[in-house]
Amino acid sequence: MRIERCKENPIITPGKYEWRKITVFNPAVIYEKGKFYLYERTGGKLRPFKCYIGLLTSDDGIHFTHVGDEPVITPDMLGFPYGSVQDPRIVKIEGRFYLTYALRPCAMSYYPTGLGVPDRSIPEYPGGWGKPEHYLTRSGIMVSDDLVNFRQVGYTTPLDIDDRDNLLFPEKIGGKYVLLRRPEQYIGEGYGTQVPSIWIAWSEDLVNWSEPKLVAVPKAEWECVKIGAAAPPVKTPDGWLLLYHGVDRQNVYRVGAMLLDLEKPEKVLARPQGFIMEPEEYYEKFGLFIPNVVFPTAAVEKDGILHIYYGCCDTSISLAAVPTEELLEFVKNSRQA
Repeated sequence: MRIERCKENPIITPGKYEWRKITVFNPAVIYEKGKFYLYERTGGKLRPFKCYIGLLTSDDGIHFTHVGDEPVITPDMLGFPYGSVQDPRIVKIEGRFYLTYALRPCAMSYYPTGLGVPDRSIPEYPGGWGKPEHYLTRSGIMVSDDLVNFRQVGYTTPLDIDDRDNLLFPEKIGGKYVLLRRPEQYIGEGYGTQVPSIWIAWSEDLVNWSEPKLVAVPKAEWECVKIGAAAPPVKTPDGWLLLYHGVDRQNVYRVGAMLLDLEKPEKVLARPQGFIMEPEEYYEKFGLFIPNVVFPTAAVEKDGILHIYYGCCDTSISLAAVPTEELLEFVKNSRQA
């Protein structure tokens, strides 16, 4: 399985505005009416590491320009002036655009080490902010009719656990919205997994969600620490094609793929044992934040090609592409892990 990287990678780098001065990564991307819309996660500084969502557009999916000089989503808009809004994913369902995101009510300060997960400290915030639960990550949904202006729909996870990598399927299944999650605390006896894994939940109104059901757990060495859904699934005649990320004991982030049943997406139809992408290029191995990271958060299908947008070392954004049918056949014909 060979996925081709864009020759102009990284296609988006930090700079230009104070709110994206340090990092840009982990974007949501959607193709609508002949234009690519990309929602970048950005950071203006590391102490504290307060993140925003900026919007860029492109005609070719490679060369992007900002729609304005301010972010389109900030933690302040959600009522958290010291928070951090992170890792968006976006889908279109029945004519409306839904963006899932991760929110940390209070941002931490980070000190990159170049060796893996950075050191961190907790800033002192005034006015009662900075409670232990404010440093946990919860996830939510925003909605837009024009891809520029968003409003809050609700939260998909409680505040008392860490839960990110939330993303919606791009259509209702059985009349319900379907969501993938990655609750960090759902491990151990009674949960069916010893490490953070991929779960699924259903809702009729995007606000009230069912108890999640376990979908997939890490099985190979390259994903043994944790796995999480990467980009919103792509519908194919054979099932939902889902990219996911896996982390090993050296904190290397790689990309896997699996096929989920169209009508019962909690059922895994095929899942290769090996990964389909790993850090290879310099911009995937070295960065300001965490080294050795390829972290896809968008998979846009256009003209039979799957455009994979991914964050590199929490520092920049890159693009890779593969014929959708080629990737689908690889997943279908590989021995399931």
